[in-house]
Amino acid sequence: MNSSQQSLLNHLDLEQIEANLFRGTSEESGMPRVFGGQVIGQALIAALRTVIDRPCHSLHGYFLRPGDPAMPILYEVDRIRDGRSFTTRRVVAIQRGEAIFSMSASFQLAENGLSHQSKMPDVPGPDELPSEQELMLSRKVSLPDHMREMMNRERPIELKRVEPHDYMNPVKSPPFANVWLRARERLSDDKPMHQCLLAYASDMGILGTCLLPHGKSFMTGMMTASLDHAMWFHNDFRFDEWILFSQDSPAAAGARGFNRGAMYSQDGTLIASVAQEGLIRDVGQRQA
Repeated sequence: MNSSQQSLLNHLDLEQIEANLFRGTSEESGMPRVFGGQVIGQALIAALRTVIDRPCHSLHGYFLRPGDPAMPILYEVDRIRDGRSFTTRRVVAIQRGEAIFSMSASFQLAENGLSHQSKMPDVPGPDELPSEQELMLSRKVSLPDHMREMMNRERPIELKRVEPHDYMNPVKSPPFANVWLRARERLSDDKPMHQCLLAYASDMGILGTCLLPHGKSFMTGMMTASLDHAMWFHNDFRFDEWILFSQDSPAAAGARGFNRGAMYSQDGTLIASVAQEGLIRDVGQRQA
């Protein structure tokens, strides 16, 4: 298996300390703070470890403080309710005795019911597109040294962007983006791990959607950080098969940007929906 993919799976495989207490470590990404998707994924794993017979159908989280990648994160699970059809959990991620992330998640016993969905956007398929890494490396002359080093690293998740975007030299464009993603290699049939990997990936790049109409990016003097994150799982899927992450941003105001996402399997099935608000503070403008 791809070593970066195995490393990601190892970091999502938490150590259980007590019945409701788990410990996780962070990936070596070269970034000064823990990637938000990692915290979401680990929090979901912690909750799932206390639920026996049903998958997650929704989660709602708040990022409270930046996480330190150099130290472990404790995940404390509160077993709020165990019902016949639904189970509810609350998870708090802790470092240095303070909460850095709080999440509520709901789990449902599988059952049949009414069904409809939005149509997947008509975009080029993944086989027709270069990878995100190939696109960024083609512009490596304009990348800072630390970004060039990051792009050369082996990655656990393959990304292919439908609408190319130059982070160093962004131009104003409509607030929507479509990205194909999947694990680089075959995964086991463990459904909870597929859910946690999708939750991990749901924080990859979605915040940047609200910067597109302003011709800004996280590389052009913007202070960006996820504030809250919500996700709903609709249908079964495999994370090692191509998934289209279709994103849009209806609004930005008050130094916050709101973003939405719909995730489709390659056959057009809507598998999940995402919503996130994040901080988008123009540091250069504040200094001026």
